[in-house]
Amino acid sequence: KNTETAPFPTYDEVLVCTPNTEEEEVELIVRRALSSDSQNQKIYCLLGAEKLVYKVSKHLESYFFRLLQSSRVPDYRFIIFCSAKAHNSYVITAFDTYKVTIPCCSKTEIQAYLSTHLKVPCGTAPVAQAFEEPYQHNVKFIFSDQAGMGR
Repeated sequence: KNTETAPFPTYDEVLVCTPNTEEEEVELIVRRALSSDSQNQKIYCLLGAEKLVYKVSKHLESYFFRLLQSSRVPDYRFIIFCSAKAHNSYVITAFDTYKVTIPCCSKTEIQAYLSTHLKVPCGTAPVAQAFEEPYQHNVKFIFSDQAGMGR
């Protein structure tokens, strides 16, 4: 659905892919998306899936379709985002029948949407106030070479 009030995905719903993404990471998000617990309206996402190495891409395909056959979740929510410029990606080829082109939004529309969703709500806990500067946003991107290690 295209709605301005829908929340952003949470940390457990998104996997940002790199050439170093491992099979276990891909398997975990697919399992979350296709499990019976996924009926909780979460939308699971792979971002930059074209960056996955061939071995991990093959594993994603086989694991996804194997789990899909045994899943009792008819209306799962799983989105794979790939660059339109990545024509030689195995993921794009493997999931081609599910391909959907996303309509473009103007820069102004995107900025307005992000500005609405990234603001710290009034009256929030002191921890959230640490994120207020400089634009009152409550989302920060932290990149790490070792996920979960805080480095």
